[in-house]
Amino acid sequence: MSLQQRVAIIGGGPAGLMAAEVLCQGGVKVTLYDGMPSVGRKFLLAGKGGMNITHAEAADAFLSRYAARSAQIAPMLAAFGPQDLRDWIHALGVDTFVGSSGRVFPTDMKAAPLLRAWLQRLRSNGVQFAMRHRWLGWDQDAPGTLRFNTPDGEHMAQADAVVLALGGASWARLGSDGAWVPLLEGVGAAIAPLRAANCGFDLAWSEHFHSRHAGQPVKTVTASVRMADGSLLQRAGEIMITAGGIEGGLVYALSAALRDGIARDGSAVLEVDLAPGKSLQRLTEEIAHPRGARSMSSHLQSRAGIMGVKAALLREVVGKDGYSDPASLAAAIKALPLRVMRTRPIDEAISTAGGVRFEALDAQLMLQARPGVFCAGEMLDWEAPTGGYLLTACFASGRLAGHGVADYLKNLNKESAP
Repeated sequence: MSLQQRVAIIGGGPAGLMAAEVLCQGGVKVTLYDGMPSVGRKFLLAGKGGMNITHAEAADAFLSRYAARSAQIAPMLAAFGPQDLRDWIHALGVDTFVGSSGRVFPTDMKAAPLLRAWLQRLRSNGVQFAMRHRWLGWDQDAPGTLRFNTPDGEHMAQADAVVLALGGASWARLGSDGAWVPLLEGVGAAIAPLRAANCGFDLAWSEHFHSRHAGQPVKTVTASVRMADGSLLQRAGEIMITAGGIEGGLVYALSAALRDGIARDGSAVLEVDLAPGKSLQRLTEEIAHPRGARSMSSHLQSRAGIMGVKAALLREVVGKDGYSDPASLAAAIKALPLRVMRTRPIDEAISTAGGVRFEALDAQLMLQARPGVFCAGEMLDWEAPTGGYLLTACFASGRLAGHGVADYLKNLNKESAP
């Protein structure tokens, strides 16, 4: 490849930075543009509570987390999977460990040291960074020219190839606002509508319940969602009560099914097992046991382990009349129906579904409608639960796009050779 060849990477998250790394190692002049004052802002936010970088589960189970897009994600992970990502992190001088849940973290649990080491290596390899450059699309009079809005006015840039890694539409204040959608639709790219993923949901809590229990976790429960084909999707974890609904790791794990159920039926039901360690038969027998002079709340606490926010949630859903029959009450404890009405706003979501359809791309993530333009990261039409799956696919897709650009530039050289 010629040193004169220039690549513009637009978006400074993990996908864009990984594409930059692949290309600068190949001798290409790389400039990375980002609309924010610094790169990796959402990456740093994701590491605020502990940087979950990937997951150590078996390859088949890992790939299944990408659901309907597993086939498209598979080749990316085959080339750069969870262990490859860990090895890459170790080469930056950052150690990792596997937690009890199988999640993989940097030893210090922080994202900032990893990002600093990475940026230092990219700069030493010649990558140039242009911050506060918000992409506006292509110049109409010169279709190969990129337009950027900057504090000093509009800036134009030329590039032999472009990698778009602009994220989805969640956490707009960190740079991912989905403003790229009409720009790509305008050049003929097929885009699936952006939707909230790994998100919370709205419920109609009573004033009495949410005023007392918002912010409290419902711990050690299992929850399930009925899928369109009648199968049951079930996960374990905890649910966080909010003023207007629910959120938390367990909710995020089931959010795609809940969101799709709302789109299909107008609402969806999350069935929560408040006593996963007890069978329905045993629970019924425990509740039916004579309670003497004890109150029902004391009885449920001692016989079924239902207390605190669990007891309040049970009362909120079944009402006072629901306590009269032990069998019905036990059934409610084992499958408490929480009807969710809508997702929380997309800007509050951890990630988004939808984006550039894989059918609009070639095998190396180049837009078929715009040769020389590649897409990577969360702006692609895929989704995954939290647990390291989101970041792993962002890294892997950025790497694939980087190699795709390298191959594209090689072909340009061959075509221009005398």
